[in-house]
Amino acid sequence: MPAVEVSFAPIAVEHVRITCRRAFNEVRAALETGLPKLDEHIQVLLRNGDKERIKEIEDHGPKLFMFLSRDHGELLAIAGQKRNAVQYEIGNPITASKMTRHNLGAALYAPLRVVLFETEAGDVVFEYDKPSTLFGQFKDEKIGEVARYLDHELEAALFKAAG
Repeated sequence: MPAVEVSFAPIAVEHVRITCRRAFNEVRAALETGLPKLDEHIQVLLRNGDKERIKEIEDHGPKLFMFLSRDHGELLAIAGQKRNAVQYEIGNPITASKMTRHNLGAALYAPLRVVLFETEAGDVVFEYDKPSTLFGQFKDEKIGEVARYLDHELEAALFKAAG
């Protein structure tokens, strides 16, 4: 009997590309000011099972948070160039818990990743993989319902920043 078991399964993912109307710095600023930084206290409330306070935040708080950002454009300095390119982790720990309670594998995609970059031609672009297609691999309607909600919320936040 082998010590580990490995399985493989191809999944179909819908990749989304949004070309923005604004300059890179305007889009970046709009996104970063439009999404609040992750409130670490929410994770404490989830961990402590404070359903009342979580419900209040869910009903009246932000739909999405900025978990973190990474400047990928700076990494190109090693190749003698610097580009405008930032990768973001965007999501909501409350929303994530609504999926991972049904399948912990869903944690692989929560929070979501989005990249904002400027092409060599000067276009400013968001790219991401559509949440409902990423989470669809789990074949669970409860996860799917939350993922479709994320489709809508993420698209709305990015369209707003894109101008």
